Amino acid sequence: MAAERWMLQTKKADFYKIAEKYHISPVTARIIRNRDVVGDEALEKYLHGTIEDLYSPHLMKDMDRTVEIIRRKAEEGKPVRIVGDYDIDGVCSTYILYQGLKRIGAVVDYVIPDRVKDGYGMNESIVRNAAADGIDTILTCDNGISAVSQIQTAIDLGMTVLVTDHHDIIQGDEGDVLPPAHAVVNPKQKTCSYPFPDICGGLVAYKLVEALYEACQIPRQEWLDMLEFAAIATVGDVMQLKDENRIIVKEGLKQIANTKNLGLLKLIEKNNLDKNHISAYHIGFVLGPCLNAGGRLQTAQLALSLLLADNEGEADFMAQKLKELNDQRKDMTKKGVEEASAQVDENYRQDKVLVVYLPTCHESLAGIIAGRLREKYQKPAFVLTDGEESVKGSGRSIEAYHMFHALTEVSHLLLKFGGHPMAAGLSLRKENVDEFRRQLNENASLTQEDFVHKIWIDVPMPFEYISQSLIEELELLEPFGQGNEKPVFAQKGLHIRALKVLGKNRNAVKLSLVTDHGTPMDAMVFTDGDQFTYELGEHRELDVIYYPTINEYNGSRNLQVIVQNYKISS
Repeated sequence: MAAERWMLQTKKADFYKIAEKYHISPVTARIIRNRDVVGDEALEKYLHGTIEDLYSPHLMKDMDRTVEIIRRKAEEGKPVRIVGDYDIDGVCSTYILYQGLKRIGAVVDYVIPDRVKDGYGMNESIVRNAAADGIDTILTCDNGISAVSQIQTAIDLGMTVLVTDHHDIIQGDEGDVLPPAHAVVNPKQKTCSYPFPDICGGLVAYKLVEALYEACQIPRQEWLDMLEFAAIATVGDVMQLKDENRIIVKEGLKQIANTKNLGLLKLIEKNNLDKNHISAYHIGFVLGPCLNAGGRLQTAQLALSLLLADNEGEADFMAQKLKELNDQRKDMTKKGVEEASAQVDENYRQDKVLVVYLPTCHESLAGIIAGRLREKYQKPAFVLTDGEESVKGSGRSIEAYHMFHALTEVSHLLLKFGGHPMAAGLSLRKENVDEFRRQLNENASLTQEDFVHKIWIDVPMPFEYISQSLIEELELLEPFGQGNEKPVFAQKGLHIRALKVLGKNRNAVKLSLVTDHGTPMDAMVFTDGDQFTYELGEHRELDVIYYPTINEYNGSRNLQVIVQNYKISS
């Protein structure tokens, strides 16, 4: 397991002044400052931002040109094919564009690459199939920015190509290396003036539909009615919940309560969730994995068909199927993580960058397993598996390691690659696997310090300060997720008065704690109860990192804390 260090946030501001101005507590003001929200405009947007605070789609390079071309193609009845991607962002992007283009009267269909057969993005066969089908225009979403040769083929075959994407752009001697498309909408372009480039493919698609509806004089409300899918894509693609991403997710989650989408409602029902209380957590860890499971184990068309379903029986069947596929995926992932961990422990404990080769693992699970390795060892991790024609892999990184740049340095060993600082996908020949591992490790300038898992504490807050009103105020900070993490508090030297292991799997511990000043507090620790009791031994003091909540039971409401990390005081 990775070493762990508790760190206290020390960002400075006049917390009392902020608290007074925005009618919040100094504790909440400090947390907001810890999220790098600085200045009146940013604070106002963070606390009270609405859809009206979103940036204009027209600020995106090539947006107006793309809208103009799509309108013209729709008027001329020229067939447009959307080329999406098989993950949750790609599925939501495809859904948003398909609904948008249909609404303006375009002749439109879609194709989503098969993860195993096609791999990521637009390949040559997708292009040639489009030409054979008489397609006039290809419109990509959540892919296309690196498909230089494929787009050239499409143009040589007489098609118009429009790219919408959000992935990082390969840099050449003269700046961005862009595909030769008729228009490229990607806020990461160096020459794009969009103020917040860190948005997902689904939000780029959503912005395009906004501009399209505006140009076609379609009521804005119809665009707003698709907001939840931009929110689901943003959380599902693990975007930073900052700036307009946070507004999209905050407003989109509220809208799910009134969604008219049959498929989404059925998926919520199959997972025993309440549509009126869907959080970013539910998207990231319950609904999102179900939408992803189709693309992982069968076909992403299943998830898209669910969202497009207009028949209750059909929606019910597909939601059940996706739920079952996700349960199967969980079992396969568990087995893969065990195999990968054993390989690391036996052979690669000293490596700075973990490269694990699991030939028989389902290639769609490589990224999830890489993420679990990254969490366990606090090191960048790649998991490679046998694809149909080559070895394919996915990587997940740590803050100190820019994965996309690292792959650029070994690109001579790769057949194909793409991604972000924190995640990437690639393919390579089997005979290059060992050399890939060797060169990545040789190039990595990571130190032991980079492998220490740093847990950032927002406020060292004694239990005496916890109140129902503070807990309610903390809800202003939601939605929580990447870049807007749930706040954490800490207190040292707590005395354990009583302890009880709960749950049929004995995976929860209820503690009765008391501070030096005599303040009592119930606490829950979700961990292996027997292991916790064994570690504790005779000790009866804990230091804890926690989040305060209200426990409602039998009509009574009591303060309690959820312990996220603990140290046994010796």
